[in-house]
Amino acid sequence: MRKLALSDEIMMRVDKSARYIGGEVNSVMKNPEDVDIRFAMCFPDVYEIGMSNLGMMILYDMFNCRSDVWCERVFSPWTDLDQVMREKNIPLFALESQEPVKNFDFLGITLGYEMCYTNVLQVLELSGIPLRAKDRRNAAEHYPLVIGGGACAYNPEPLAEFFDMFYIGEGETVYDALFDAYKENKRNHGTREDFLLKAANIPGIYVPMFYDVTYKEDGTIESFKPNRPDVPATIQKQVIVDMEKDYHCIKAPVVPFIKATQDRVTLEIQRGCIRGCRFCQAGMIYRPLRERNVETLKASVKEMLLNTGDDEVSLSSLSSSDYTDLKEICTYLIDEFGDQAINISLPSLRIDAFALDVMSRVQDVKKSSLTFAPEAGSQRLRDVINKGLTEEVILHGAAEAFRGGWNHVKLYFMLGLPTETLDDMLGIPRLAQRICEE
Repeated sequence: MRKLALSDEIMMRVDKSARYIGGEVNSVMKNPEDVDIRFAMCFPDVYEIGMSNLGMMILYDMFNCRSDVWCERVFSPWTDLDQVMREKNIPLFALESQEPVKNFDFLGITLGYEMCYTNVLQVLELSGIPLRAKDRRNAAEHYPLVIGGGACAYNPEPLAEFFDMFYIGEGETVYDALFDAYKENKRNHGTREDFLLKAANIPGIYVPMFYDVTYKEDGTIESFKPNRPDVPATIQKQVIVDMEKDYHCIKAPVVPFIKATQDRVTLEIQRGCIRGCRFCQAGMIYRPLRERNVETLKASVKEMLLNTGDDEVSLSSLSSSDYTDLKEICTYLIDEFGDQAINISLPSLRIDAFALDVMSRVQDVKKSSLTFAPEAGSQRLRDVINKGLTEEVILHGAAEAFRGGWNHVKLYFMLGLPTETLDDMLGIPRLAQRICEE
């Protein structure tokens, strides 16, 4: 039996202690003596948010498929436990083994959004790991190699001094090469810098210590160049080319003991987007559009539902209604699981591209809300951001949804867009009112 890192007394003092105990259904336990690499996979936010992150779930499952790697999960403690850990000098620990993160080989941190940057420092500090990478390089004590990935890793410089390296691209591509290089360096008794040099020559890996960056007066980058000849001058993002061959399908997602923010089976139906909305980082960095085979999706969702007991499936992508076989996968889910009352969630819908017959069948299982994203209240501002939706199309799409059986729709808008005026902002309630009148 595992010994929990927190005492019963502490567990009684903190909110939602199930965030910290591990042992969930489908979590992976291994013998540390049987693996060569211990990897702590961290989402620098509270447990409920991190357990909803698809990228983290994919990498957790993928890494643990290797017999020589044990990947465990780490999240930012909530403020109540943070205070207790500092008072009692309790180091941040991984959920599966309950062992201190400081003892691992790698600490991988998902950088999904800028507001988590302060949590990155919290994770390092609570772990007892020096904040700056330069202070870890020549230290007598062992520290994990800190690697950042995710959408914000495409702009790594704001956090560069805190990370040993960044992974630029989609995680399924070169992690195996990185792990193999680490094992080889370990066998050869290489130093930390020896390994980082090997890593810098793996496509998609950026090691800040080997590059010099200068800035203009306004804070933007003036120059970026290597400070030694044996590392590449340009880091190229890595993406999956073949979604059938290279995509890692999750068979048994970890089932939380408490309700996660996205408490459902997440089925990624495609990656990338054909749209060119100017505000959308994900639409740019995950290009090109790559669809997953519908027959593979059918097999995946059946296995995931069986292994989790979830009663909802989310068809995840940047623009779900652009998926070529959306009608077929929805029809399959309804026919196969309709008698089990499995709900189908359709996020990221284009209000101009969703068939009424599909909508009406989906809502027969369980009526839930539809989410559309006009993004701006006025046509002028929608044109500025290249949204490609007219008010006529928005109203028609909402009307179709209401005729299809929905009694409300969720609308996403953004405030603070470039060139925005008061009239653009007032257009939001005006458009919402017109949709209600439909």
